[in-house]
Amino acid sequence: MNEFIQNYILQFPQAWQFNYATVGDQIDSAVNSFAATHAEGLAAIKRTVVTSVTSIQKFLTAIPWILIVLMVVLLSYYLLRKWKTAVLYGLILTFVGCCGLWQHMIQTLSLAIFAVFICILLGFPLGILLAISPRASNFLRPVLDTMQTIPSWVYLIPMVMLFSTKQTPALFATVVYGIVPMIRMTSHGLTHVDPDMLEASTSFGATRIQTLLKVQIPQAKSTIMTGVNQTIMMCMAMVVTAAMVGAEGLGMDILLAVNQTRAGRGLFPGICVVIIAIILDRLTQALAQKSEVEKHD
Repeated sequence: MNEFIQNYILQFPQAWQFNYATVGDQIDSAVNSFAATHAEGLAAIKRTVVTSVTSIQKFLTAIPWILIVLMVVLLSYYLLRKWKTAVLYGLILTFVGCCGLWQHMIQTLSLAIFAVFICILLGFPLGILLAISPRASNFLRPVLDTMQTIPSWVYLIPMVMLFSTKQTPALFATVVYGIVPMIRMTSHGLTHVDPDMLEASTSFGATRIQTLLKVQIPQAKSTIMTGVNQTIMMCMAMVVTAAMVGAEGLGMDILLAVNQTRAGRGLFPGICVVIIAIILDRLTQALAQKSEVEKHD
């Protein structure tokens, strides 16, 4: 009896345990086999990603820095209607260039912009699917919970096994990490539209697709924009983490500072990341609020 209590109650039973490392090795072998079998397809995907990110980077680089700052100031004033705040955003963005990190900021933004684009392209229809299909919702919600709780850097491991290092694994890991709020907020916005409006739409003979396109999506626009805001923030956070697999930009500067234990060297790239995140966050929040006002009007 004492032995039973000792082996099964006070301690987790050894007989019930399995060697997770062996299972992990089998998964790794399966991933490596998949990568070898589909090498040409993965290489084509990698070329597409590199070309897309590089094109965005070249486009942003071709725009004079002062024009980018001016565009941020004007957009900030248009959305916030506060000149002081708009000028402040322009000044702190100029501070990035004063640190000598403007090009690194462009590299970070290029990867983040493409990742957000993919998140919206995939997350929006998936959010609609969750809203209109209870079966899809029951299946996908546990998957989304898992994606949201797994540590972000874990996504880098299988992506590196499939695409080696640099931009491609960084992009896909960022998309997996950042797509969840886009899906959730789209689904939430569509399912919480005023029932009276849905009933009125149905009574006037609108089909399900017409109700979705002309009633639900317009009414849920502010919530969807909040999802875009959260996706941008998560992509920005993940782009920095993606420096672990060789993604260039501000994240690489921070990673090098960490590896060299140089807090001062990592301070300014970190501040620049915060500056970009604050500007993107405030502008997308203002856009979401503008959508909310337009909806009520």
